[in-house]
Amino acid sequence: MKLQHYIGAFLLTLPLHVGSSNRVSAQPSTNASPSNPNVVYILADDLGYGDLGCYGATKVQTPNIDALAKAGRRFTDAHTASAVCTPSRYALLTGEYPIRGNGGKGVWGPAPVTSGLLIDTDQLTIADVFKNKGYATAALGKWHLGFGEGQNDWKEPLRPGPQDLGFDYYFGLPVVNSAPPFVYVENDRIVGSDPADPLVYIGRGHAKEATPITEIPPEASQRTPNMFKGAVEAHKNYNDYTVGTVLAEKAVDWITANKQKPFFLYMATTHIHHPFTPGKRFQGSSDAELYGDFIQELDWMVGEVTGCLEKQGLSENTLIIFTSDNGAMLNLGGRNAVKAGHRINGDLLGFKFGVWEGGHRVPFIARWPGKIEAGSTSDQLICNVDMLATFTALTGQDLDAVEDTDSVNVLPAFLENPAEPLRTELLLAPNKPANLAIRKGKWMYIGARGSGGFSGSKPNQHAWGGPPAVAFVGGENSDIENGKFKPGAPPAQLYDLENDVRQTQNLYNQYPEVVQEMKTLLNSYRPKTPADAKQQRVRKPKVTK
Repeated sequence: MKLQHYIGAFLLTLPLHVGSSNRVSAQPSTNASPSNPNVVYILADDLGYGDLGCYGATKVQTPNIDALAKAGRRFTDAHTASAVCTPSRYALLTGEYPIRGNGGKGVWGPAPVTSGLLIDTDQLTIADVFKNKGYATAALGKWHLGFGEGQNDWKEPLRPGPQDLGFDYYFGLPVVNSAPPFVYVENDRIVGSDPADPLVYIGRGHAKEATPITEIPPEASQRTPNMFKGAVEAHKNYNDYTVGTVLAEKAVDWITANKQKPFFLYMATTHIHHPFTPGKRFQGSSDAELYGDFIQELDWMVGEVTGCLEKQGLSENTLIIFTSDNGAMLNLGGRNAVKAGHRINGDLLGFKFGVWEGGHRVPFIARWPGKIEAGSTSDQLICNVDMLATFTALTGQDLDAVEDTDSVNVLPAFLENPAEPLRTELLLAPNKPANLAIRKGKWMYIGARGSGGFSGSKPNQHAWGGPPAVAFVGGENSDIENGKFKPGAPPAQLYDLENDVRQTQNLYNQYPEVVQEMKTLLNSYRPKTPADAKQQRVRKPKVTK
C-alpha cells in the first residue's frame, strides 16, 4: 500500500551522506532546529492501557507522564504490531511486521537467552534514519533482540548488536529483567567484565554453579534463575532495586553530553515488567501493591528525563513520545493490583501475549511544544511499526525510501487533525501464529478462537490468560461463560471496535460476508515462502550527495 506522503512546511530536506561502507555515517550537525528536532522515545515494558492517570487510573499517581499528555497529544487507538516484547521491538526498529522476520518464519515469542541478533545489520532501522541526518543516537535499557550471529555464546565483543543497527551508544540489560544474564552491557562489553572471570552460559538446572544474584521476595513475581557462572563483579553491578535509578541517570548524562547536536534517544525501560522491584523510596507509595509502586517509579524516571531537557533548554524543540511495548500482563503482580482495585488494561479484553485489545492497544503520548496541540487527543489508528516512516518524514527525508515497508507516516496525526484515517489496515500478532489478526476500519478479525496468549488460571501459575483471566477481572465476551469457552463458540472472531471496543460481542456468525473478506485480507499478509517475507525489506541505502 502506497504511503501517504506528508512533510510539513517547517521541514527542510537536506542531503544525505555515507561513509565507505553500506553503514550510513553521521555528519557534523548544529544544534537541533525545527527541521531537525531532538527525539526521545520512551518505551515502557508491559504498561497497560489502564496503568496511567491520564488513561483513567485512580490507584496510581503518574504526574510526570500525565503532564506530557496535558502538554501534548494522547492517542486512544494506538497499538503495537505484536502483543509480545521481542517482536514488538522488532517492528518498532525496522518498520516491518514481525511475521516477516526470521527468514520468513516470523518473530513470535521473546528472544531466548542465547539468541543471535534478530535484525539483519543491512536492514534500515529508525536509528539509521536519524543517523542519516547527522543525529547522535543512543539506546538505553532493555534490548531483548539478541547479540551476535547464530547462537550467542556471550563472548566479547557482543557483536553484531545495537551499534550495528545505527546506535552510536548502548547501555542496558541485554535481555530482560526477568531473565539472565543479570548484568549490564555497555556498547559491546559486559560492564565489570574480567578476562580472568568470564561470563559463562551453563543453562538451566545448575543453580549451585550459577553466580548469586539479588534476592527478591515471592510477591515480586517470577524471575528466571541465573543460567550463568563467573563474572562475579559484573553481577554485583546489577541490582534489581536500582535499575530505574541507573537508567534514569544514564539518560540524563547522555542527553547532557549530546545537547550540542540533534539527538535521538531510545529509552526502553524495564518498568513495569516483572519482577516488580521498585526502589526503596517507591515501595508502598501507590494503592496498587508493588505493581503500582513500579509504575510510580517509572513516572519518576520520565520526570528525570523531562527535567533534564528543561534544565538544558531543550524542551521546546524536542519531540517526546511515551508508549509501551505491549499491554499489561496478568502475572502475580498484576493480579494483586487488580485485587486492589486497579484495572491494568482498563476495560479492554485480554492481556499481554494475546491478540485481544488488551494485549496490544497501549498508551501513546506525543509532546512537542508549539507543534503538537496541548491537551489534545486523537483516535487515529496508529502502530509502533509506523515510526520508521514517521521519523523519515519528521527529519525531512524522502518517504520513497521506506515506501515498500509496513510503516505508514502518521506524522499528520501528531501535528494536525486529519479528517481521514492515515492507516486503514493493521496486522496484529499474538504469541500463537494461529491467532494472527487483522484490523480494517472498525472491524477486527481473529483467525481462531481465543486470544492466542497465556492460558494459566491456577494460583501457582505465573502467566494467566484466556477465559479464566477474563473472569478474574470481570470482563465480558459472548464466547465465554463462567471462565470457559461456551460449547459451540465460533471457530474465529469478528468484532466491531467502533461500537464495541471492549469486544463483548463476537459477530462471526452475524456477518459472514465480512468474515470472508477479512479472512482473505489476513491471509494475504501471510508469507507463502521466505522470499515473500523478505520482498518488502528495505536495506540501508548507499546514499550520495
